[in-house]
Amino acid sequence: MAADDSFFNLYRHGFVRVAAAIPEVRVADPQFNAGQIAELADQACRRDAMVAVFPELALSGYTCDDLFHQQTLLEGCETALGTLLEASRDWPAMIAVGLPLAVDNRLFNCAALLHRGRIAGVVPKSYLPGYAEFYEVRQFQPAAAALRDRIRLCGAPDVPFGTDLLFTVPAQPRLVLAMEICEDLWVPAPPSSAATLAGATMVLNLSASNVIIGKADYRRQLVSAQSGRCITAYVYCGAGTGESTTDLAWDAHAMIYENATPVAESERFAGHRQLIVGDIDLDRLAQDRLRHNTLHEASRNRAGEPPRYRRVALEAELPDRSRLLLSRPPARFPYVPSDPAGRDERCHEVYAIQVQGLVQRLRATGLERMVIGVSGGLDSAHALLVCCRAADMLGLPRSHVMAYTMPGFATGDASLDAARRLMEALGCSAAEIDIRPSCMQMLKDIGHPYVDGHPVYDVTFENVQAGERTSHLFRLANHHGALVVGTSDLSELALGWCTYGVGDHMAHYHVNASVPKTLIRHLIRWAADTDQLGAKASPVLRQVLEAVISPELRPADASGEMQRSEDVVGPYPLQDFSLYYLLRFGYTPPKVAFLAYNAWHDATAGDWPPVSEEDQVAYGIGDIRRWLSVFLDRFFRASQFKRSCIANAPKVGSGGSLSPRGDWRAPSDSESRTWLDALAAVPEREPED
Repeated sequence: MAADDSFFNLYRHGFVRVAAAIPEVRVADPQFNAGQIAELADQACRRDAMVAVFPELALSGYTCDDLFHQQTLLEGCETALGTLLEASRDWPAMIAVGLPLAVDNRLFNCAALLHRGRIAGVVPKSYLPGYAEFYEVRQFQPAAAALRDRIRLCGAPDVPFGTDLLFTVPAQPRLVLAMEICEDLWVPAPPSSAATLAGATMVLNLSASNVIIGKADYRRQLVSAQSGRCITAYVYCGAGTGESTTDLAWDAHAMIYENATPVAESERFAGHRQLIVGDIDLDRLAQDRLRHNTLHEASRNRAGEPPRYRRVALEAELPDRSRLLLSRPPARFPYVPSDPAGRDERCHEVYAIQVQGLVQRLRATGLERMVIGVSGGLDSAHALLVCCRAADMLGLPRSHVMAYTMPGFATGDASLDAARRLMEALGCSAAEIDIRPSCMQMLKDIGHPYVDGHPVYDVTFENVQAGERTSHLFRLANHHGALVVGTSDLSELALGWCTYGVGDHMAHYHVNASVPKTLIRHLIRWAADTDQLGAKASPVLRQVLEAVISPELRPADASGEMQRSEDVVGPYPLQDFSLYYLLRFGYTPPKVAFLAYNAWHDATAGDWPPVSEEDQVAYGIGDIRRWLSVFLDRFFRASQFKRSCIANAPKVGSGGSLSPRGDWRAPSDSESRTWLDALAAVPEREPED
């Protein structure tokens, strides 16, 4: 496929760029304020934003008080709006600006939406604060006092007016705008709640909001909670430099949130005008709304008749023809918080969930011993830590954790050494069983050529070893009255990289089945860095982290190169990235590839916590396309039959569970063709400059 530059444009993948702009304000100087707004609006357009939001009463200034009753000021604001309206003919973006408007001898605090020389609509403020430092009820009327739903403004005779307006963009059907103003968000039932139930996917809040101690945190809570409850994007823009400080101060607080997730935030108290931009993933909102059926139940269960909304269409063009990557790359490791404090909290919670699940299963079965195979690799090391913590929680000696390392035909010295040292450091019951004799018997029984000296290292040769290990573990559990604890992780289940049935696929109870490989690496790193299991165990855990991920079921090749899992199933960082976005959001392959390109194409970009040098590599679009193809075929076609009968395991995070009894219920005989066909839209190489 020929390289296509437009593939690398965020608007082609369900994103829309929005801006929150905080201009310098002069109180009661509409023409100056219009000039400031125009300059920032022009900036927003140059940054390819489709929506730009300005503060409440930005044309007049919020702190005019009784000056709002001066006819000269009101006429000046309308004249300034006309100036902006004319300038907007050259702006592809939709501009939301605040101003006072007199309608039928009543004064309203309004938000006007401008686009290409047209006033698309005007939304008056619903709730006017008249408490503490606020006295808006002295100057303004609430939206409910309006006598009409259309007004004459700036020469336009029929401008939609009211709180029942939704603004749509046919070029991007998933973009549906609603507007509310400052205090509207602070009430128990904000107007934006009804608007989102009616279909709004983005709420613009034109605010002023003075600052006092602690208020900024509360604003964040409000915006985050409202965007999360309504599964919407929320763009909040507060007032800043230039508002009167007669009795108040202003911190220029602007925020962009997407379904409770912070996207961008202004610098408070910056002392100068600001423009922040953020890229909103409309597909994410749509996918979450598909899944959250209670959102639609809320619409049906509202008391009385839900308000009817008028939809105003805007013929906006998407800037989607040239390269335009995301303003902030997605996290390389979506299962792992990039913030160190958040990462520590996540690691602690993951361990707690796994341990609690295992403890309850032991209590329910009445068993006090656990049997686990320890290979010296990531998964078994992490599962062993969980077992030891479970024993500690139950007040059992760690000798009740019966750990076995079982070397086979290709077990490396380093892995065997790590397994032995880890078992010793943790103080569990440690034993070693050489499975080669029993494997040779099995190979002889089935007539495999290896027993006659032929170096045939096929899937049978590999699975005989995996099966012998698991068979031993189950019989050991019978013998000692114990529970077999499985070690296979979420990434392996997604890719089908486990031996079905009597193999690492099976256990009495799995602890890792909802934990992806990339997260396990960080969990082990955290346990080592914080000496969670004692200082003696930490150096061994670091040794485990440095090892190549390998099943060690085939001897090294002629060059001495050992078997590598990622040579077959792909790099786990990339495959976990794909898993997250396909499983959590149901994205299309082109969108997953676009996100992966933004995250991985530059080895020096992004904010992620590298565990090893392998995490600091770069992947071009060709690599991403190749390994995504592998993922799609293995996940959708080849591996579901293994997932349909996995052992019980605790769900750890919202981003991943493949239990057939929980998050993922799929047929075992589905095809991957539809996803692979969609992948054809992803270019095989990047466009040449």
